[in-house]
Amino acid sequence: MIGDVHVHSRFSGDSDADPEEVVQRAIRGGLPQLCFTDHIDWDFPVEDMVFDIDFAEYFSTLSALRDKYRGEITILIGVELGMQQHLGPRYRKLLAEYPFDFAIGSQHLVEGMDPYYPETFEGKTDAYIYRKYFEETLQNLRKFHDFDSMGHLDYIVRYGKQRRRSYNCRDYADVIDEILKLLVKHNIALELNTAGLRKQVGAPNPHPDILRRYRELGGTLVTVGSDSHKSHTLGFAFDTAGEILKACGFTHYVYYVKRQPKFVRL
Repeated sequence: MIGDVHVHSRFSGDSDADPEEVVQRAIRGGLPQLCFTDHIDWDFPVEDMVFDIDFAEYFSTLSALRDKYRGEITILIGVELGMQQHLGPRYRKLLAEYPFDFAIGSQHLVEGMDPYYPETFEGKTDAYIYRKYFEETLQNLRKFHDFDSMGHLDYIVRYGKQRRRSYNCRDYADVIDEILKLLVKHNIALELNTAGLRKQVGAPNPHPDILRRYRELGGTLVTVGSDSHKSHTLGFAFDTAGEILKACGFTHYVYYVKRQPKFVRL
């Protein structure tokens, strides 16, 4: 079984999952590793959504669980950073201040809006918003790349008016290639996020063609995450994820301990 290293709990503004319940569910499901990656999305533009963490409580709670369940599962402490260009210095300070095992960098906004809300797409084509999303990801990555894995690279497709029906990643290959080259240059992993399968987008995020292209460009680091916000979605479709990775030319997945990759054969 592949370890799940993209998992949310009540420490994220969009989850109410109890961390110990998550751990117990992961043990029952046979997960070898579990990494909590709760959201930090400072300056998020939605008024009633706050993505901040009391890190003293976060580390205290998760460290206690790590000790309690030692020998049954490897519990890791991470964070998911919502990328915006001006936040780079604050994120660098945060990552230096706390002993994280793992940091995901994720693009959650486009044109200053959350694509979860349909008004992001009003009066615009899916193709326009998808391209803007990739362009902003590239701009943000050029400004800040001090994280370990790029989360759900084509996340935007989950929310398009036509979702995957209007999406062909080759239409954005010029921008996506530049993103992938930067990931390889800075030794950043690419995440295979299975939430796209769970949300009936029809493919993981990113699309397997993007994973394959990352491998062609020299990328060898891939992490796997369910993007779970409820304990029952832990490890969703991980058997499928493993087959996709092998079909794309990967022999290992990685998880991170103290910000260093650990390779596990698929």
